[in-house]
Amino acid sequence: MDMKLEVIVLAVSDVDRSKRFYEQLGWRLDADFVPGPDSRIVQFTPPGSAASIHFGKGLTTLTPGALQGTYLVVFDLEAARADLVRRGVTVSEIFHKGANLERLPGPDPERTSYASFATFSDPDGNGWQLQEVRQRLPGR
Repeated sequence: MDMKLEVIVLAVSDVDRSKRFYEQLGWRLDADFVPGPDSRIVQFTPPGSAASIHFGKGLTTLTPGALQGTYLVVFDLEAARADLVRRGVTVSEIFHKGANLERLPGPDPERTSYASFATFSDPDGNGWQLQEVRQRLPGR
C-alpha cells in the first residue's frame, strides 16, 4: 500500500509574517483560508515538491519553531543556497559531515549525493536543511 507524505504542519507565532517569509522563498501559495473564527490555514509548496506545508491558527499545539531538520533536497546546493541568499534569507555556509557526524566546512570533497548541506530557519526558528542529491540511491 502506498503512503505518500502530503503535508507537514508548522507552528508559527505570526501567520502573516510567516506567509511573507515563505513567499520570499519563492514557494507556491496554494491556499489561505479562514474556515472559522479561531482558525486559518495557509499552504505553501516548495518548487518541485509533491509535499506541502501548512501553518496558521488553530492547527497544532506545537510550540512555534518546534520543527527542526526537515530536509529540502536540491540538485545543486551552491545554486540553491545562492538563490535563497539573493532572496534575503540567512543561510548557513555549506558543510559536510565527517566520520563522527561533525560539521566540516565546504561541500563533501567527493560531491557524494546526500553528503552536503546548508541550513536556514523561518522567523519562528523552524529549521530547514538543504541536502544535495545529484544521484538517488537505488529504489528512490
